[in-house]
Amino acid sequence: MTNNYVMVECVALIQNMLGLPVVRRLLDSVAPLLHIAWVDQDQHEASINHVLSASRRNLSLVDCSAFETMRRLGLDTAFTFDEHFRDEGFKVIP
Repeated sequence: MTNNYVMVECVALIQNMLGLPVVRRLLDSVAPLLHIAWVDQDQHEASINHVLSASRRNLSLVDCSAFETMRRLGLDTAFTFDEHFRDEGFKVIP
C-alpha cells in the first residue's frame, strides 16, 4: 500500500541515484504488487494544510500525503525509516 505521491518520489530518487533501468524494474516488478491510492484534490489540500500547520522545515508534502492516506484508510503501521511517521503517532517497522 502506498500512494501516487510516494511513487513519484521513489521514481525520482531511483532515477537520480540508480538510473532508468532500475526504474523500469521497479515499475515492472514491484509496482504491480502494490495497491496505489490516488491522492485527490481534497487529500492534496489536507496534505498542504498539514505541511503548513506543522511549521517544520523538513516535513515534506509527500510525507504528509502518506499520513493522510494512512488515516483515511485506517492504517496504523508504516514500513519506513522516516521518523516523521512515528512522530505522527504511527507504528513504524523496522
